Amino acid sequence: MKDLITLFEAAGCVQVRHYIQSGNVIFSAAPALAAKLPTVITAAITKRFGFGPPVQVRSAKELNDVIVHNPFLKLGMAEDSLHVMFLADKPTAGNVEKLDPDRSPPGQFIVQGQEIYLYLPKGLADTKLTNAYFDAKLSTVSTVRNWRTVKKLLELMQD
Repeated sequence: MKDLITLFEAAGCVQVRHYIQSGNVIFSAAPALAAKLPTVITAAITKRFGFGPPVQVRSAKELNDVIVHNPFLKLGMAEDSLHVMFLADKPTAGNVEKLDPDRSPPGQFIVQGQEIYLYLPKGLADTKLTNAYFDAKLSTVSTVRNWRTVKKLLELMQD
């Protein structure tokens, strides 16, 4: 994670820190820089480590909106079964229609904007609702976080 923080600092970000060991980075940057970071950081990681993971950036406001608008919370679903998949691009309606709502019961998903809300009562390890599935169907790349992590990231962003 120290190397990842260094890459963000080299890109021009300030107040860079991380949360747990899964690539969650909190930082401050001008909006123009933040918009370029997915490309810049992916290229820097690829150059330094030889692989290019998907990098998603959300502002504190965007992350707050993700939390406030989680449809599964409104349905009373258990928070420990909730996850959010962050998409690099907003999917087209046509691509969303290609998704199979019965792909992995009892798991459920709801696509809203640039996120997919997941309810996975059997857990992330026992579902067919994977990044690979959604990325292929929606023609984008994604990264997923559990609900506890999403809430903690917003808390850290507001510190």
